[in-house]
Amino acid sequence: MLNPWLALAAGADPRERAVAVRRAHADFLTDGTVRPGVRPVVAESWRRCAGARVRPAEVAEVDMSDADLAAHRVQHPLAQVMPLVRELLGGIADDGEHLLSVCDEYGRMLWVEGHPQVRRRAERMNFVPGSRWAEARVGTNAPGTALAVDHAVQIFSAEHYCLPVQQWTCAAAPVHDPRTRRVIGVLDITGGDHLAAPQSLALVQATARAAEAQLAALGTLPDRARLQVLGRDEAVLHRGGGSVRLGRRHSEIVTLLAARPDGLTGQALAWELYGEREVNPVTLRAELSRLRQLLGTFLASRPYRLTQPVDTDAGFVADALRTDPASALAAYRGPLLPESEAPGIVGMRRRLLGGLRQALLGAGEPALLRDWVATGWGEDDLEVWEALLALVPAREHAVLTARVAALRADYGLYGAR
Repeated sequence: MLNPWLALAAGADPRERAVAVRRAHADFLTDGTVRPGVRPVVAESWRRCAGARVRPAEVAEVDMSDADLAAHRVQHPLAQVMPLVRELLGGIADDGEHLLSVCDEYGRMLWVEGHPQVRRRAERMNFVPGSRWAEARVGTNAPGTALAVDHAVQIFSAEHYCLPVQQWTCAAAPVHDPRTRRVIGVLDITGGDHLAAPQSLALVQATARAAEAQLAALGTLPDRARLQVLGRDEAVLHRGGGSVRLGRRHSEIVTLLAARPDGLTGQALAWELYGEREVNPVTLRAELSRLRQLLGTFLASRPYRLTQPVDTDAGFVADALRTDPASALAAYRGPLLPESEAPGIVGMRRRLLGGLRQALLGAGEPALLRDWVATGWGEDDLEVWEALLALVPAREHAVLTARVAALRADYGLYGAR
């Protein structure tokens, strides 16, 4: 059986496959139909790209200046293993037909190395240091898709969502923090159709594992900043061995920026904080000035962004929803900044709460539903009470039926379903 992460079956003709995938890609862009034969990992990526409204003619944007890129490289943990990465993958880059690239956890290119002529060709699609290759930005591509699904993957020819990239084939593998297993970046090799061979994916996977092993041996990964926002109106930021409690407006600003590592313009941040309210721009600049006095270089501008990745308790819950609803529920300490009325925060709070509820309902485990309705934020959740009633033994129905009936009456409904 074909490895689903490999682009070609053994013995397949790359030219025939490229023609078939190009037709399938054209059909998808026309009416959203996925032809048989498109790999599931590619079909799912195309759907994500369509949902994110990625334009098929899109090219990557360069969103880091040379100075910011240089500082980010020095601080990034993958800088410590670049000699190893070059030793294992540098030969491929030096052969004149491929490029070696390394991205951070947000899909920003940190290093792109290889023959100058190949690099010049790749520059036409902004495959350059400082550009952003996240899947939601520039469509299906090996680095971006590897980050999106947290798995090594090949992307072949027209499997790329955006047309300017379809002359290339690439293989990429994520690199994880050996302590926490969180993704900290991705390694990639990019070149011609011959990179669709199984050996290229195996090589980049092996290099990623070697990089993780070296990081574990070095034991020098810096502690990431952490932000607690669940069940509290004032966030607590932990970094550099210390903690600081943020005021309510500063809590909203840091939470919004932590969720958007590429930053927000002043106008976008004002909208997330104030919505349609008319607020003097000086008000926001004053808040940001006071926050910068508190956080120093941790807060940057143009656009406004945090200069280091921040793990949030809300982010952990969101990540756990996909695979482990029990862990997500255990980590959920209450609504995100519950008293905040900032539109951006309200949206984040509703999405997280809704996602958690749906994960619990989908899991169909009475113990998890019981834990939810035992909380202050879940005790009046009629839908969960009804789901619990449908799952428990008949001997427990009397108490639960009474609770469901009481809630339905409170909501102006009558009779239990």
